[in-house]
Amino acid sequence: MAVDLLILVLLAGCNAASTATARVTPSPSGTSSPIATPSSSASLNSVRYVAIGASDTVGVGAVDPARGSWPARIAALLPSGAAYVNLGVSGSLALQAQREQLPGAVAQRPTVVTVWLAVNDLNATIDPASYQDALGAIVDGLVQGTSAMIFVGNVPDLRGVPVYASVDKARLLAGITAYNDAIARVAARSATRVFVVDLFTGSAALVSTATVATDGFHPSDAGYQLIADRFAGAMRAKGIPLRS
Repeated sequence: MAVDLLILVLLAGCNAASTATARVTPSPSGTSSPIATPSSSASLNSVRYVAIGASDTVGVGAVDPARGSWPARIAALLPSGAAYVNLGVSGSLALQAQREQLPGAVAQRPTVVTVWLAVNDLNATIDPASYQDALGAIVDGLVQGTSAMIFVGNVPDLRGVPVYASVDKARLLAGITAYNDAIARVAARSATRVFVVDLFTGSAALVSTATVATDGFHPSDAGYQLIADRFAGAMRAKGIPLRS
């Protein structure tokens, strides 16, 4: 189950249509998605945005996942002529994404990549060191194989999310902290090109019926907008030309 959608914890928002010039429809089956060829209208200097992730990247829980996922909402802010490819696969662990999504991401010659993979690993009790190795392999592969700026989301404060109601909150927080420390260490290895998007700070207060889909687990459209806002803010701060 793609728990990383709990991350929906973070959101509240509006609807946005994707203006991407190239797009891949993520596969919900856990297999790798086909690779789209970047639009011929995009020059070598154009923005080419690739999203790596799991079910929240796919947009599960949105009314229209293709337009309502948080990457699609970011893509709707890209400048004219930009390309967008969503390689997210529901249920992915970091190690699976390394095998199934990283090669396709590198093949797209991206200038911007977002990576959000953590909660599935956390729920699967993958130890933080092994998670760090898998995430690090993705990030290192992007650094070595592309010229992209890379934005990596960390783990929100999940303690208020209904699915964790019966979980020991101190233990959960310790796990979240260990994962977020691992994410920070991975980003620090290439600090000029890899940036952590803070989804933890203030996120507990955002958990509500407005930000959670009707399944009680994934982000709603409002939740996806909040996630998109956090990523977009971090991207603008590093010079990515997103519209307001």
